[in-house]
Amino acid sequence: MRIINNILCGVALVLTVTPSMAEEKSSIPLEEIQSFVETFETIREGYVEDLDDRAILDKALKGMVAALDPHSNYLTSEEMKEFEKVTSGNYAGIGVEVEMADNVLTIVTPIDGSPAKEAGLEPGDVVVRIDSQLVSGMSLQDVTILMRGEVGTSVRLDVERDGQIKEYEIERRLIDESSITSKWLDKDDGIAYIRLSQFQGDSGEEFASAIKQLKQDQPIEGVILDLRNNPGGVLQSAVSIVDSLVDNGMIVYTDGRHQLSKTEFKASKRATVLPDAPVVVMINEGSASASEVVAGALQDHKRAVILGTESFGKGTVQTVVPLTNGAAVKLTTALYFTPKGRSIQAQGIRPDIIIPQADITVPDDAFFIKEAELKGHISNGTGGEERTSSDVQSGLSQLAASDFQLFQALTILQSVPKLTKKL
Repeated sequence: MRIINNILCGVALVLTVTPSMAEEKSSIPLEEIQSFVETFETIREGYVEDLDDRAILDKALKGMVAALDPHSNYLTSEEMKEFEKVTSGNYAGIGVEVEMADNVLTIVTPIDGSPAKEAGLEPGDVVVRIDSQLVSGMSLQDVTILMRGEVGTSVRLDVERDGQIKEYEIERRLIDESSITSKWLDKDDGIAYIRLSQFQGDSGEEFASAIKQLKQDQPIEGVILDLRNNPGGVLQSAVSIVDSLVDNGMIVYTDGRHQLSKTEFKASKRATVLPDAPVVVMINEGSASASEVVAGALQDHKRAVILGTESFGKGTVQTVVPLTNGAAVKLTTALYFTPKGRSIQAQGIRPDIIIPQADITVPDDAFFIKEAELKGHISNGTGGEERTSSDVQSGLSQLAASDFQLFQALTILQSVPKLTKKL
């Protein structure tokens, strides 16, 4: 998953110790340190391939950090440079978010508008091979490097889906990711649709700008915030988006062993641009991390109805700790909690209204007639305009067929004024 941009400063301490001091003060017994040295020497002298000391040490550090949890990694100086390119939101690749667990590389989501999305990759697909290399046994960082390359070059993925292997040849291109798209879904009823594909550094400002732009057209009577297949990203952007919709109270807090990992984020009235309009937030199994922060906060504040299927369940915060040699440790340092103290880790957000995505068929040539088309029918008793079958709009039926969950979200917002209207 994309790393949340909390940065802890690396602290280097140089100590001169005697063996007796090490035994007394170090939590690692000297015999264990000796075992490491012996293993290091054994690899250097006897491994089938000739590895220099730097390569062996990098592998040792990678193994130590990766063994902690699926989201912690050791990044060499070269990998750190690649990581910085990715977090800038501008890099050459195929545009897919992946998760490595138990040596299985699973696609969390292809990014909107990316080559991966256009090629037909789907959340839940398992990548078995990248070009000629089997994925099993690789680190997530190694996989990421294999998927990236020069603009215009191609990468071949062997992907398992529903027990079958399918091959994809995907051309890499510059991924200049725009995280926000917005439009009127039903302008007559004032219902806006905002799609957030991931949380970048400027997503909070983009979200507020989209709201303000829509409000210039007409008042917003309801918003659908689509976080489906959004893998997360920058925590502060998630906070800003909630702050745009909630004018007071806790948004999210984090807690860990280090004092710097204990943080609280609260809403402020000055940042709120849409405090009252009804909101439906759409999530699914591809919604993770920062997406779950937003959904959980709005759910706890009763500011939005959460619709869809249960989210991914990543409730940990990763911190990038730079090292003196240009490398870095991407370390899980905290858990985050919703305003009511819920931990989402390994659990996820359960929607208020559970609606799975479904494929439905709407007949294109359905024939029907209405009373107004019958010969000799009686006119409307109050002089109202008569409606025939040709007057019935098919737009909603088409939306139901193309995106059933979005159709349900729109139906809910269209019903809210009728349900809340005072009689």
